[in-house]
Amino acid sequence: MLDPGSQASAEDNTSTHVDVKQPLIEARNIKKYFPIRRGAFNRVVGNVRAVDDVSLEVHEGETFGLVGESGCGKSTLGRVLLRLQDVTAGQIYFSGRDLLTLNARELRKTRREMQIIFQDPFGSLNPRMTVSDIISEPLAVHHVATGRARDERVAELLQLVGLDPSRRDRYPHEFSGGQRQRISIARSIALHPRFIVADEPVSALDVSVQSQVINLLGELQERLGLTYLFIAHGLNVVRHISDRVGVMYLGKMVELAGTDALFASPAHPYTAALLSAIPVPNPHRERSRVVLQGDIPSPARPPSGCRFRTRCPHAQQRCSEEEPQLQEIAPRHHVACHFPLL
Repeated sequence: MLDPGSQASAEDNTSTHVDVKQPLIEARNIKKYFPIRRGAFNRVVGNVRAVDDVSLEVHEGETFGLVGESGCGKSTLGRVLLRLQDVTAGQIYFSGRDLLTLNARELRKTRREMQIIFQDPFGSLNPRMTVSDIISEPLAVHHVATGRARDERVAELLQLVGLDPSRRDRYPHEFSGGQRQRISIARSIALHPRFIVADEPVSALDVSVQSQVINLLGELQERLGLTYLFIAHGLNVVRHISDRVGVMYLGKMVELAGTDALFASPAHPYTAALLSAIPVPNPHRERSRVVLQGDIPSPARPPSGCRFRTRCPHAQQRCSEEEPQLQEIAPRHHVACHFPLL
C-alpha cells in the first residue's frame, strides 16, 4: 500500500474495485439537526443542519472514503450511522435490518458488528485502565470471553495490530501516538465486527506514522473481511485506501464516485478545489490552483439554492434559486451541481 504522503498522479493510481453487491450499510435521506436554544424559556429558535438529506451505500468488503472541510458533517454522519447519535429524519439499514426500529436489546446485539475508531487515540482511551483492560472491555460488556480465554484474545489482538503482548499491563500514556491508535484499532476489532467507522484515525499522527496505520487498516481488512467508512479531511489520505469517495460540503453530499474517476475527472468545483490544494512532489509540474473566496457559511443559516455558490467561481443565477440534486453524470459518478465540470 502506498504512503499517504506520496502524491502519485491520478493516472498512475490503481484502486481496488469491489463488485456491486447488496449494501452492508444503506442510509436514505439522513438528516441530523442540532437545536439552537435561547431565552429564559430555552426556546428553540433554529437548527444547526449538521447533516441535511444525505444518502449513501457502503458495500461489504469496500472502503468508502468520506471527505470534506472541518464542520461539514462527516463525523456526525458516521456517528449517526452507528446510532451513537439519534437521527432527526431518514432511514438506516445494516445488512437489510432497519436500525431505527431496533429496541435496546436488539441494538446492543447489533453493535457487536459495528464499531468505531476515534480521531484522538489519547482522548478515546481511559488513562486509568491498562491496555489489557481497554481491549478486553468489549469482551466483558458483551459476555464474549472471560478468564484465560479473554487473556488469549487480548494477546491475539495485540499481535494483530503489531504490538508486543507483554506490554498489555501498561497504561496508554506509556505508548506513542501511533501505538495508542493501534490499541484503539485492537479494541475496535475485538468482537469480530463487519463494519467500522474510522473517524479521521490518522489526522492526529505524524505523516510517517499515518502510512503505517493506513497500511495496518488495509491488512486487517484483507485478513478479517472488514468494511470501512473512512472519514478524513484530506483527499490525499483517502486516495490510497478507498474504493469510492464521497465529498461533503456544509451537510450535503456534493460528489460521489470511484476513487480513480474522482481524482482523474472531478465534476464538482469544490472537489476540484480540494484536489488542487494537494501538494505535488514535482515543483516544476504545472497545475492550476483553485483558490476559494470567502468563509464557509454557517450550517444554521445555509445559503439558498446551492450551498457552495457563495464560494464557487462558476456560480450563476440558477445556483441561488434552485438546489442541485445528486445526479449520475457518468457510470457510478454522481454530482450535485447545475454546471458540472465534466
